[in-house]
Amino acid sequence: MTEKLTYFEGTHRVIAPKKTIEINENKLRIAGITRIADITDLDRIGMPVFTAIRPTAEDGAISIYGGKGISKDHAKASAMMEGFERYSAEKQEADETLIATTSAITQKGKYANPKTLNLPQKYEKEDISKIPLEWNIATDLISGEEYYVPSNAVFHPYNHENNVQSLFKSNTNGLASGNILDEAILHGIFEVIERDAWSIFELTHKNYSQIKLDSIESELINTIINKFESNGIKIKLMDFTADIKIPTIAASADDTITKDAGLLTLGMGTHLDPEVAVLRALTEVAQSRATQINGAREDTVRADFAREAGYERMKRINKYYFREEEKQINFQDIENKSTTSINADLDIVKKELIANDIKQILYTNLTRPELNVSVVRVIIPEMEIYALDPTRAGYRFLRV
Repeated sequence: MTEKLTYFEGTHRVIAPKKTIEINENKLRIAGITRIADITDLDRIGMPVFTAIRPTAEDGAISIYGGKGISKDHAKASAMMEGFERYSAEKQEADETLIATTSAITQKGKYANPKTLNLPQKYEKEDISKIPLEWNIATDLISGEEYYVPSNAVFHPYNHENNVQSLFKSNTNGLASGNILDEAILHGIFEVIERDAWSIFELTHKNYSQIKLDSIESELINTIINKFESNGIKIKLMDFTADIKIPTIAASADDTITKDAGLLTLGMGTHLDPEVAVLRALTEVAQSRATQINGAREDTVRADFAREAGYERMKRINKYYFREEEKQINFQDIENKSTTSINADLDIVKKELIANDIKQILYTNLTRPELNVSVVRVIIPEMEIYALDPTRAGYRFLRV
């Protein structure tokens, strides 16, 4: 399959979502996915949202995954691919891992220092070189060399033998799928950049500008915003792009009719094309709303807390996401750096990361032969992850 991008309706992909579905729909049972459900009509806004249900998910992981997009094909493909990602991220017997301390792994080859992965604060002054860890091989996009990385940063959920240790709670940051491997790598990098920018905002509130909605000329974006606003749901768009100049957009939604604190939702999107970043943020808001209304997922703790706290209190706590700012920027001020090639986009992103002192862009290929869907875990040392895991603030945010 070519690396040339051919589909540009709301996303940039090498093939259309409809084709992705046709190629991969017969693989659902291999991944343990028993059902794909359309939950669009649960919410009054009518934005397409699908779920993929996978009862065999390992302990420590959720079993219902969401998919969103500008059309039902987008949302269905999104749900399917997330299900494939989660299946592929679970450790299998065929996975080759190595158990060694950090001091011993140096004898095997180059490695990513676990402390560059923003470990919980309890490890700040602790010598971890004698702690037995499990390791996997990853490839560095910058040098092309192989590095050992802690398996804790590769698999999710990370369930391990008693003779090794976990350093942090596993998550899905940088886990991505694609129609080809390079597409998966690019989107994994986008996700890591997104969480980094979001974390920097949460830690500093510096990388923040509200976007004037009336400055947006995209008919597609305006149509989607109108779906929310015409139903009494106030949308706010914010530019969270930090020092890494890849557009990262946040969208918040305030349901002024129900005034349900659990529906004070947030969506994030990162892409070289700011229009795609906005669409990702808006469709993620729609997915979050439908997920909360559906109430079937296992990870709705935040919404439960919000409802206990109350609508007005949650808006005050999260004032940056919901208040109107006096100074705002035009959408046109955000540069579109995208191309029509996956490889060219990867080069742009790689150069931007290197320009900001990022020394490694690591990925582990998690493509499972029985599934044959490209899946990777991207790991970029030093990138912030605080927004996902508040125990793991690093030091990058101090340079912004």
